[in-house]
Amino acid sequence: MKSSSGLKRWVCAHLVAACSLTAIAGTCEAADKGNAEPFRIGVIVDMSGVYSGIGGAGGVAAVKLAAQDFGGTVLGRPIEILSADYQNKVDVTATKVRSWYDQDDVQAVLESTDSASALALQKLGVEKRKITIFAGSATTELTGKQCSPYGVHYVYDTYALANGTARALVQAGYKRWFFLTADYAFGNSLQGQATRVVQTMGGDVVGSVKHPLSASDFASYLMQAQASKAQVVGLADAGRDTQNAVKQAAEFGLSRNNLVVAPLLIFDSDLKGMGLKTAQGLQFTTAFYWDHDDQTRAFAKKFYSATGKMPTMVQAGMYSATMHYLSAVRSSGTADSDKVMATMRATPINDFFAKDGRIEANGLMVHDMYLAEAKKPSESKGEWDLLKIRSVIPKEEAFEPLAESACPLVRK
Repeated sequence: MKSSSGLKRWVCAHLVAACSLTAIAGTCEAADKGNAEPFRIGVIVDMSGVYSGIGGAGGVAAVKLAAQDFGGTVLGRPIEILSADYQNKVDVTATKVRSWYDQDDVQAVLESTDSASALALQKLGVEKRKITIFAGSATTELTGKQCSPYGVHYVYDTYALANGTARALVQAGYKRWFFLTADYAFGNSLQGQATRVVQTMGGDVVGSVKHPLSASDFASYLMQAQASKAQVVGLADAGRDTQNAVKQAAEFGLSRNNLVVAPLLIFDSDLKGMGLKTAQGLQFTTAFYWDHDDQTRAFAKKFYSATGKMPTMVQAGMYSATMHYLSAVRSSGTADSDKVMATMRATPINDFFAKDGRIEANGLMVHDMYLAEAKKPSESKGEWDLLKIRSVIPKEEAFEPLAESACPLVRK
């Protein structure tokens, strides 16, 4: 026995065939669209923890905004965005996304999580043949030994972050480094990449210390850094951990002792959270700044209208990645992950986020990065006027060359 919606389509089809009545055909088409299964995209983020200001609710809003700007439908199906808080737990991430794939027919997932959870998502994506776009995690393992034919590392990685900041400081004469590192995959990868740059350029790492995620007291770590006689304290952490470390470094007067604090991953939201009085002069690498040009300002205005905040580079990247993915689905005429990925790799990314960005064979989206500096309070002209771009780092210099990738998918 047919369902009521199925019976309606059957009757309409036969009436159209028999009578060729345009009005009835239009009614059938509308009925089909009204009953189409939604095209679902999952967004998994930190909603309340240490990384909530980086992606969080703003990341979900960015993906929804992209779906809306795309037109709300793809392949004749309404686009539906599912979202969840992964609570900074790998098991929660894996369980939620697996249920999306198995029960909700989710076609792709975007994340702004930590690197450990991202690596779990990478494996799950291979198992389920689903595209996963990494916007907030940074470990180079995602495009290295643990790369996937369905994974896209979109915004930044630890190679690009460390390469930009460490290179600039060592070139300026700051060659003795001490690392304060978040003790998990992301922090260890970031410290390793920065160490590579420092040592390659003739510098020296004189010490390091690891701290747990969501640490509140950095006093003992900063005292070790001071005692090491280093010139630079490299912060291989992110979010509130970075904010707390920078604030306490300022309270300890590290800068008065000619000790440079160098955050290897920091966001507009962090600068705003700690205030420019504390953040002024910090040099760092970023993938995006809302006030860089007319295109970034246009997107930022739209995002601000929806959220009341300016976008971080992760949130901007999540919008851009969603548009690129949906465009590839439309162009390839299918949701099949292999065909969509082929289209995504073959299509350059040219929008407010990237100019001639390209997804390489290992899943890394290469694009220009920027060396930035936090403004002095006297230089700021508004609430979100937080930094200035010192220089552009061309994508060929910013990211690891494909020939050096450890990804098994790359032909040597």
